[in-house]
Amino acid sequence: MNVIVTGAGIGGLTAALLLARDGHEVTVLERDPAPPPDPDQAWDDWERRGVNQFRLPHFFVPRFRSIVDTEIPDLAEALTHAGLLRFNFLDQIPDEMKGGDRPGDEEFTVITGRRSVFEAVVAAFSEADDRIRVRRGAPVGGLASGAESATGIPHVTGVLTEDGQTIEADLVVDASGRRSQLPRWLADIGAQAVAEELDDCGFVYYGRHFRSPDGTLPVVIGPPLQHYGSITALLLPADNGTWSTTLVVSARDEAMRALRNVDTWTSTVKALPLAAHWLDGTPLEDRVMSMAKIEDRHRSFTGAEGGPLATGVVALADSWACTNPSLGRGASIGAVHAQALRNLLRTDEADNPLELASAWNEVTAETVEPWYRATLSFDRHRLGEVHAAMAGEPYNSEDPAWTRQKALDAAAGRDGDCLRASLSVAGVLTTPDELFADKVFADKVNELGGDYADAPGLGPDREQLLTIVGA
Repeated sequence: MNVIVTGAGIGGLTAALLLARDGHEVTVLERDPAPPPDPDQAWDDWERRGVNQFRLPHFFVPRFRSIVDTEIPDLAEALTHAGLLRFNFLDQIPDEMKGGDRPGDEEFTVITGRRSVFEAVVAAFSEADDRIRVRRGAPVGGLASGAESATGIPHVTGVLTEDGQTIEADLVVDASGRRSQLPRWLADIGAQAVAEELDDCGFVYYGRHFRSPDGTLPVVIGPPLQHYGSITALLLPADNGTWSTTLVVSARDEAMRALRNVDTWTSTVKALPLAAHWLDGTPLEDRVMSMAKIEDRHRSFTGAEGGPLATGVVALADSWACTNPSLGRGASIGAVHAQALRNLLRTDEADNPLELASAWNEVTAETVEPWYRATLSFDRHRLGEVHAAMAGEPYNSEDPAWTRQKALDAAAGRDGDCLRASLSVAGVLTTPDELFADKVFADKVNELGGDYADAPGLGPDREQLLTIVGA
C-alpha cells in the first residue's frame, strides 16, 4: 500500500517505521524545514517550531520501549548508541520496599531522553530506510478526493501541499499532532463536521534541564511525579548525563507566575525535600522554560449515521486525541495506535476503504480510548486537588477511579505488588480498570492505601510556598 504520513514527529515516524517494515511504501510530509542534525548537536542546534514542547521535558515510558524493542530492535540499538538512557525505577528502590527483584521486572525499563536528541535519532534512522521518503519543508494544505467509496462519504486519494502539488496515496495517516488541521481539511472536501471535545488542560510548566560533570544522574528517592499540595515536581532522567526538573502549577495560580524567575524557581525546588538535589548540576538553559495553554482534545471521526466521516484517511496519536503531558503517556499511546494501524492493515478490511475506516474507529476505541479517558480523568482530579489546596480546603471526590488511584499511590510505598501495579499503570502497560477488576487486588490496595487522606504532607504548605515565591 502507498501511504502518506503527515507529520515527522515521534508518532508519525513510529507509524512510518512500522508500516514500512510491513511492506508499505511510506512518504512522510513535515511542515518544519530544518533537517535533523547529529544527535550530539540536536539540543543546541535544532529548532522544531511546530512542536511547542520541543525544549521542555520529555519521558518515554515502558510501553514505548517495549514496542521499539519488539518491533524495531535496531532502532533501540541506535538510541542506546546515541546515549539515550535505559533506566528502570525499580533498580533505585530498596529491596525492603519492592520485595526484592522478581521475574518480569525488566518490563518497567524505559528508553528515554531529551526530545530533540531522541527525535534526531529516530529521524535519521527513518530516513535511512529505503521504503520511507521524508520530505521536510512540505506543509500539507488539504486533502485530495476522488470517487466516493460509499454514498455521501468523501474518499481521500492523497494530499494537497501548500505549494500546489497533489500527492496521491492509498491511505493518508494524519500524525501532524496537537495542531492538526484535519477537521478543516475534511470539511473542505464535504465531510460532516468532526465532533471535538476541547479544553485548556489548566496546567502551566516551569522547567530547566541540567547535566552532571561525570555523567551520573540524581539519586531517585521518590516518584518522578511528586505532588506537594498546590504544586507538582516532575523529575525526569534523560540522555547523556542530563535530566529535567520541572514545576507544574495551575494556570489560575497567579502567585506562581513568579516561577519564571530563575532564583524564585530555584528556591522553590530547594524547598521540596525529595526534589532539591535535582538542582545539583550545570543548567543547560540560562532561564526557566515555560509552557502554557496546553489543550486537552478529543476528536470523533464517526458520522451522525454511525459510519466514518471519510475513507482513505485516518487520524493517529495526538491528531486524534491529546492531553496534558505530565504523565508522559503521549508517545506510548501514539505507538500503541500506530501498532494497531499496522495490524489492521494486515486484515482483509484493508482492501475495502469503507470497512477499513469503520474498523479503524472501532480499533481506536478499543486500544487507545481507555488510556485517553483515564489520563483526562486523572488530570481533572489533580487540577481540582490543586485548586482545593490553593483555597486551603481538602479535595473530596466520590469518583471511585480517583480514590482508588490515590489509594494505589499510597499502597505502592508499602507493598511490592502495589508498587509494580502502580508502575504498570504509569508505564501504559495495564489500565487501572484492568488492575482493579481483580477484587482481591482491589481489596489489598484499599487495606494498605485507603488512609491516603491522613498521610502527612511533605514540603511547604500553601502559606510557606507563597512566602517562598514572594507573594
